[in-house]
Formats: sequence, C-alpha cells, structure tokens
Amino acid sequence: MHSNWGPGLSPLTTKRGSIQTRFNTNEAQYKGDEVIPDSAKKLMTEGSGTRELSVPGQPAWMIWVVSFGVWTFVTLLSAASIFELYHSTGGSMSFPMLLGMQCSQILTYFPLTPFVFAFAIRFPVQRDNWPRRSLLYLAGGLAFTIAHITLRALTPFAYFDTHIHRWVSAVWSTPGHVIRIQWFIFEQLFLRNAVDDITGTYVPIVLIAHAVAYYRRFQGRELRTSQLETQLTKAHLQALKSRLQPHFLFNTLHSISALMLTDVPAADKMMARLSDLLRMSLEDDDTQVTTLSRELEFVNGYLGIEAIRFADRLNVVLEIAPDTLDAEVPHLLLQPLVENAVRHGISRISSGGEIRIAANHDGCDLHLRVSDNGPGLHHGDSSPPKMGVGLKATRERLETLFGDAQSIEVREPAEGGVEACVRIPFRVHQMSSAHEVVLQGSKLRL
Repeated sequence: MHSNWGPGLSPLTTKRGSIQTRFNTNEAQYKGDEVIPDSAKKLMTEGSGTRELSVPGQPAWMIWVVSFGVWTFVTLLSAASIFELYHSTGGSMSFPMLLGMQCSQILTYFPLTPFVFAFAIRFPVQRDNWPRRSLLYLAGGLAFTIAHITLRALTPFAYFDTHIHRWVSAVWSTPGHVIRIQWFIFEQLFLRNAVDDITGTYVPIVLIAHAVAYYRRFQGRELRTSQLETQLTKAHLQALKSRLQPHFLFNTLHSISALMLTDVPAADKMMARLSDLLRMSLEDDDTQVTTLSRELEFVNGYLGIEAIRFADRLNVVLEIAPDTLDAEVPHLLLQPLVENAVRHGISRISSGGEIRIAANHDGCDLHLRVSDNGPGLHHGDSSPPKMGVGLKATRERLETLFGDAQSIEVREPAEGGVEACVRIPFRVHQMSSAHEVVLQGSKLRL
C-alpha cells in the first residue's frame, strides 16, 4: 500500500490506483495488556515468610485413597514375597494365612497415615522451632505406635501364642468367644514394634509430608514472583506510556499557540482536532498493544493537526504492506517517531518537507520506518545528538515488551534527512479483521 499526502489532500487520504481500503476503527482496536486476576493481588500482599505449610488444591479424600492404595500394594507385595520364600524352602504356610498376617502388620498403617500427614503439615519443622517440634514429633511417634498396636490388637493375627501354636487377638478369646483384654500382648507388641513403627513408618511419612508441603510452597512462591513481575512490568510500561502522553500534548499545544495570534481560525481548527486526538488517547489509555491500523489512525489525528500548521510544507508518503495492518504494535509507537520528524525535520525547512512511513515484514519480524528529508541529526552541530524523552521512553518500552527480540535505530540515510527504524516480532491479531479491500473506487482512506 502506497500513499502520498499532498497539499490538496487531508492526511492519510489519497487518490491512487483502483483499490479502496476501509478501516473499521472499532474492530481494529485491540487491547493486548495482560489481565491480572484478583488472586494475584492477594498473593502480592502476603509475606514471603509464611510460617504454616499447606497443601492446597487437593481434595481431602485424596490422601485416604492414596494411603489405602499404597499400603494395600505393600501388603500384597510383602505377602507374595514371604509366600515365595516359604514355598522355596519347603514351607507349608498357606497364602491366606500369610496375607492375614501382613494385613495385621502393614495394612493397619492405612488409617493412621492421613493423620500423621496432616499432623506434619500443621506443625512443620523449621529453622526457628526445631527443638520444640522435635519433642512434639517424638510424642507423636509414640502416639502413632500406640494407635498402630491397638489396631493390630483388634485383629486375629495380633500375637503368636507359643503355647497353643496359633495367632490370637489381644481383645478376644477365641475358645470362650468373649472379649478379654490381654495387657501383656499390648506390652509385647509395643516393645517389639515401637522402634520399627517410628523409624520405618512414622518418620518416612513425616518426611514425605514435609517434602510435598515445601514443594507446594515453592510453587506458590514461584507463582507469586511471576505475578509480581507481571504487575511490575505492567506498571513500568504504564509509567513509560504516561511520559509519552503529556509529551506530545505539550508539543501540540505549542504548535497551536504559534498560530493563535496569526491565524485564529486555523488555531481553532487545530484545537478541535486536538480534542479528537485526546478522546482517542483516553479510549486507549489502558492499552499497551494495539494494531498497526489503529496506530496509524492515531498518527493520522496528530498529523491532521500539524498539516493545518505547515500546510503545503508537509507532505506524507505511506508505504504500508496490506498484510501488516493487523500486526500488533505497542500503542504510541509511531507517534513520537513522527513527532520527531515534524519537530526536528519539517519545521526546519522552508518548503518541500516530506515524511515517509513504511511497514513490511519478513514473516518473523515487523519492520517500521519513519523518515524525513530535514537537515539531519547534527544540523550544523558536530556534537552527537541527544536522545529525547519520546525516543528514550519508546526504546525502554520496546525493551520491556520484547526484550532482545526488538531494535530501534535512528540514522542519517545517504540521501539526507533522518530515518528511525524499528524491528519487533511480527504477530497478527486474528480475532477480527482490521481492514477490507474492495476492487472498486480510487480513494484510499484510513
């Protein structure tokens, strides 16, 4: 797409060829800033030194299911191993008998594991509390052993009676079919199982609970850090954009004041155009990324003001590839570049001023160029040019948005003037079409 704005045409309007392109400004507007959920704000207000560990996001019954599955698997595996050992040595013990013994010894850990897990989550061992928590966990280990031998005592395989050569329960008398608590069995079970229960079962459960809880907390910190970085980046971009908005406003008011005493109707017309430009700016106030067509529309509003001031001294040439019109660009990317071309280029020559805006892509990157035929960067001064507020803020915004995948360069081409070249990743907004091409008519309008 190529257009040439002459003295008799308004900016961004030209008669050329037989293609009519119309831009729907409502559809072209695209807000690309990230949405920060309320949960992120809540996480940001929380301190990083959380004292209690938690395992969020998992239903309460999950630990019971996992506990039953794990201990059932261990019970079956243990019974099968012992049965194979007995079978290989010529033993005659049946598998149901071995399975009952292992259920009494191992499967009784199943109802206790969720409580130990919850206990470890509720009272984590940390650097500042480990002496007190160690005593607490020792008491918890003794309570775990007592609970385990109590469950074992209720089973028919609680204790092997060497006098009758059979397994008996600690609370039930098989011959008399009556409840009879045999305390010496409890004593024997405690002495035989205390060390194994604490070191072989209780401590591993506590360690696993701590590992899971710390992993969950680490994930929470990573999420909170990511959300903090996102909000800081958004705030930084908004601050940079806020620096651009009053910058172009002050410069535009300066242009209007230059005509206020010499051409009041023109100054009044510029004020009307400025109100339209400010209204458009307010509509896109929260927008960090827009489409190239929307950005060109904003530039059109600005150049419409400058065209009243410079009249036939300002000529604008567009070289916009049609397939770049839906490309995503930072809002207020072109405006400071065009403004520099007007202030430092067109305003310093008496006639024949030209600004050229070009856009194309290579499939990966979008290339934008804004050039003028003014006196150049130095303009009779051998000292290196200083970077203005608009160009500096634009460079910082590009670095924040795209990192190393962008570049901006201001140079003096061989034919004279100044050219600003911008390279950013080429991304097309697919949700709506920002333009339509009709093979009739001859007016190209933005």
